[in-house]
Amino acid sequence: MAIKRTSGLLLHVTSLPGPYGCGTMGEEAADFVNFLSASGQSYWQVLPLGPVCSHWHFSPYSSPSAFAGNEMLISPKTLHSQGWISAAELRECQDDPGTDFCDLQNTAARKTELLAKAARHFFKKDSQAAAGAFTRFRSEQKHWLEDYSLFRALADHFQTFQWISWPTAIARRQAAAVAHWQNKMQDAVLLRQFEQFVFFEQWRALKKYANSRGIKIIGDIPFYVNFESADAWSHPEIFQLDRASGLPAVVAGVPPDYFSSSGQRWGNPLFRWRQGGELHPGTMAWWTARIHHLLQLVDVLRIDHFRGFDTYWAIPASAQTAVDGQWQPGPGAAFFAAVKNELGDLPLIAEDLGELTPEVEALRDRLGFPGMKILQFAFDGQRGNPYLPHNFSHANCLVYTGTHDNNTSNGWFYGRETSEETKLAILDYMNLGHRDEFHWHFIRLAMQSIAGLAMFPVQDILGYDEHLRMNTPGRGEGNWRWRLTPGALTPEIGRRLLHLTTLFNRQSQT
Repeated sequence: MAIKRTSGLLLHVTSLPGPYGCGTMGEEAADFVNFLSASGQSYWQVLPLGPVCSHWHFSPYSSPSAFAGNEMLISPKTLHSQGWISAAELRECQDDPGTDFCDLQNTAARKTELLAKAARHFFKKDSQAAAGAFTRFRSEQKHWLEDYSLFRALADHFQTFQWISWPTAIARRQAAAVAHWQNKMQDAVLLRQFEQFVFFEQWRALKKYANSRGIKIIGDIPFYVNFESADAWSHPEIFQLDRASGLPAVVAGVPPDYFSSSGQRWGNPLFRWRQGGELHPGTMAWWTARIHHLLQLVDVLRIDHFRGFDTYWAIPASAQTAVDGQWQPGPGAAFFAAVKNELGDLPLIAEDLGELTPEVEALRDRLGFPGMKILQFAFDGQRGNPYLPHNFSHANCLVYTGTHDNNTSNGWFYGRETSEETKLAILDYMNLGHRDEFHWHFIRLAMQSIAGLAMFPVQDILGYDEHLRMNTPGRGEGNWRWRLTPGALTPEIGRRLLHLTTLFNRQSQT
């Protein structure tokens, strides 16, 4: 993937402003696209778009499906304009838009109730054209939609995503049991399919508008999926599961390092990459369908944990920590060759952060995927630090001030996590004799680098502190809740961003 010299902003859809509990795909999303276009930007990066649940603290990286969309992002105002909810129902789902944080729990409950009302209107009153569109959607997305909608209906019925604890016949997907539950849960299944229909209709309209304004969308594809997901339930053969119990035999994580003496035990099931010395046909078919599906929704995909394609850390499921894991070979370049053979050129970005081996870097470079540079990681006192801009060896990379997992740049620089010695070194590197408006100077440092694409969390162009960061890794609750307040992205901020974008020749290429 070749990157033209451009720039963009990182903002998840839930972080858009608006009166509906969290950001949606409605007019506030279009307003953000307009801001991007007016400020000379070329890319809008979002986090994974899959459904989220309180069970996983609403993390977009923990989802019950690798294919479905997050129904919380559906715009109630658009539902009203289509005649699927009343004006009174629209008012009932509104809240205070002036808060910095989403109440995701209440928003999820209200959105579920609202979509049930919309579905009743749709199935009773809507036109043949809309009904035909729904029928086509069900047919086109059948390869994942039927399993997902039944899985969600069953999870609601049994009050758990732990499908392995459901009655054995349906947990193991015996044909008679699947037919029985499809018939018994047909109304709940249809509701889940309607939610997905609405999500994809609204998202495609938003992407079409963004592209018409010269804005490309960068999506995000997690490397692993949850065991408690429609994917593991419907495709157990592509995971390394114990044949007798149906539970994972080994789970994902990373080994001990400087930051953690016991490593990290993530607990996701591991993919079954090979069968008889060849790439597993079922796993490859699922992954190819997944990438193809997501590339219908976005223009570029960032692959999280890219190193897992080279080698992955396999931990015995019985182990409480990651210490006893072992490195296992991933599918390597053969995986991407097979996917490219099916789909053509792959517009992918490699999330290549952390400790990388020469083999991982060689795989990334062989494939031509741009990697990531994080400026907040650059100042460890080592002059050869690969994240220092003067050490960038080529332009085929993205430079970030920080990502969703980092502190805001002002929070990082002004806060206690950065020592005074490091702060002085940063100021020296940037040739600054003061500490005012650090965020704009940090953005400038990224803009002037040779990196093909410079990306900034929206919090950084606004100069926000650590209280408004998106995610603190390792903290279970309280993440993923930040959102913009109305009017925060002022024309003046747009002009300042446009000035730097133009000054360093990154303005939109359209």
